Amino acid sequence: MSVLNDSVIIDGVTFANRIVFQPMEGCDCNSDGTPSELTVAKYVNAAKSGAGLIWMEANAVCPEGRTNPGQMMLTKENLQKFKSFVADLKRIAKDECGINPVIILQLTHSGRQSIVPMIAYRHPIYEEKRPVTDDNIVTDEYLKTLPEKYAASALLAIEAGFDGVDVKSCHGYLFQELLSAFNRPGEYGGSFENRIRLYIDSVKAVKAAVPADYLVVSRLGAADMVPKPYGFGTTEDNELDLTETDMLVERLMAEGIKLINITIGNPYYNPHINRPFRQGAYVAPEAPEVGLARFITVQKHLKDKFPALSIVGSGLSYYRADLMERAEEMISVGAADLVGFGRGSIAYPMFYRDWKDGKFDAKKCCVSCSKCTALMRAKCVSGCAVFNEYYRNLYKEKVACQK
Repeated sequence: MSVLNDSVIIDGVTFANRIVFQPMEGCDCNSDGTPSELTVAKYVNAAKSGAGLIWMEANAVCPEGRTNPGQMMLTKENLQKFKSFVADLKRIAKDECGINPVIILQLTHSGRQSIVPMIAYRHPIYEEKRPVTDDNIVTDEYLKTLPEKYAASALLAIEAGFDGVDVKSCHGYLFQELLSAFNRPGEYGGSFENRIRLYIDSVKAVKAAVPADYLVVSRLGAADMVPKPYGFGTTEDNELDLTETDMLVERLMAEGIKLINITIGNPYYNPHINRPFRQGAYVAPEAPEVGLARFITVQKHLKDKFPALSIVGSGLSYYRADLMERAEEMISVGAADLVGFGRGSIAYPMFYRDWKDGKFDAKKCCVSCSKCTALMRAKCVSGCAVFNEYYRNLYKEKVACQK
């Protein structure tokens, strides 16, 4: 039997196996934030896959924090639709696979990537791609309102039937950008304590609002791979420096966070870091193997330093034929407790179920071409443009014809 099939208990919650469907935003929800037919189809596949953890995509905690008009957003007004959605997923998983998957809702504020950018500070590197002005800098007064919004969203998530929530900080969104706000004045910039203030305050607010046994976790960008002072977890020469990452993880654990989903980089600036690819829109400055090894280095460092911390490992979808062997290896070397699949899960949703049944087909695996991301950047709904006919035709119409 493979370690991937083993159940595990984390923070009092039982996970049926070690497989995680990573949060992959489709930009395909209805304007009111509810799942559309495309959204539902993606998560029905997740429910049928047999994965022990379905980590749902970014859910905005407020309208101005949405990255696009199709971003998921749970509200009082659409609560009943989310209740039915989550209940259906759990029923399907039980009927199809005989398991009770843990379903986590990712809470986010898109910050710089919001429809109207809301930035922590002026960032010359990021602004080469999306110019802004000083008017886009969020005030301390506004930031102080956000912990309450995170707490309110967490309470709605409980009512909707989610098993936990993710207080997200990664990929250059608002919380993550504040981590590198070395030169921002006021309560949310400068010192380490100031830069983590909003993130920690929001975790505290959520933990205070929900029952003590409710699962509160985080997807964390351990390093932006952007030179300091414009990136977190790096040096001025853009090398890894996990000194502050360690300090932050220690604080998160002190607040009761026991499961962290690790990611690295910023897909809007350096997508090759968190999604190493075989072919893409530009020539990556490093070989895919360098990025893949970086994931192991960072995750193993955190597991060794914080043995009580459970980690979801990332960066696996690239491996195709060796997908499951690499996932097993990631756990066996002590670099993760659970293994996450992002692009791979939308390309080949049944990969785990097929693997267990001896039917795994490497030809169905993600080819690491980044077309799913290209659709998103073209302001389209996003999915696998290689193996899914709908997204393949959309890519031809909206992206390929523009080249």
